[in-house]
Amino acid sequence: MAQTTTRPGPSPIHKRPKQLPYPLNIYQSAVGRKWVMAITGIVLLGFVVTHMIGNLHLYEGPLEVREYAETLRDLGVHVIPRTWLLWGIRLLLIAAFVFHVHAAYSLAYMSGKSNPSNSLDGQKSYAGGRDYIAANYASRTMRVTGPIVLLYLFFHLADLTWGWLSDDWVRGDPHNNVVVSMGNVGVAIIYIVANVALAIHIFHGTWSLFQSLGIASPKFDNYRRPLAAGLAGLVLIGNLSFPIAVQTGLLDQDNCEAPCGITEELEHEAEEAAE
Repeated sequence: MAQTTTRPGPSPIHKRPKQLPYPLNIYQSAVGRKWVMAITGIVLLGFVVTHMIGNLHLYEGPLEVREYAETLRDLGVHVIPRTWLLWGIRLLLIAAFVFHVHAAYSLAYMSGKSNPSNSLDGQKSYAGGRDYIAANYASRTMRVTGPIVLLYLFFHLADLTWGWLSDDWVRGDPHNNVVVSMGNVGVAIIYIVANVALAIHIFHGTWSLFQSLGIASPKFDNYRRPLAAGLAGLVLIGNLSFPIAVQTGLLDQDNCEAPCGITEELEHEAEEAAE
């Protein structure tokens, strides 16, 4: 009786990473990371839109925008200590941002591993050729707009939140800080360029998140592009209005002592707290 032998299968090209326990192992797959990137993208997009709408209080005046900032710090004050809910939202946004960036870059890494360089010039080779008609301008520039948005975020925080870039930055007076910062032409240009990149990123992200979540279908396709364009346009117009308004004099200190009496109010509050 003839004996049969079993040939060993081919060795895997890449060693499979150790599987994490469920449900963490979902994130180790490309599908799981696309889900995470889509969900965190929704969270971050919600913040961007809300943040832009809140900043429209700048057009009401220094006191009104400061009241808005104080309202954010007072969220949930009837249940938990002041600023706790605000910090909880901040931590959620930080976590969403970290996972969004990690998912994006790890997916790009996985894509590169699945398409090794096999041409003389080191470029990636695609079996059917790459269709740049289907891959629109926004999708092909995601790897450019992503780092621009990341650098813009740190610049924005250092400029208007932490006050590292200006000696005229005043804690608790966002109106003054915006006028002082964006009154500089170079800073205004940085904000304009960064927000154009952000709008492109939002457009493609909103368009693709339906596919990442597995709910893309002809039934929804007719609404995906208008929704993506609408959100990107809303954020772009709103955010670009601030540096343009400052540069054209629509937003200024109204010829009063900067920051229009808020410094005196803050000093009075500090004196009361010290007593």
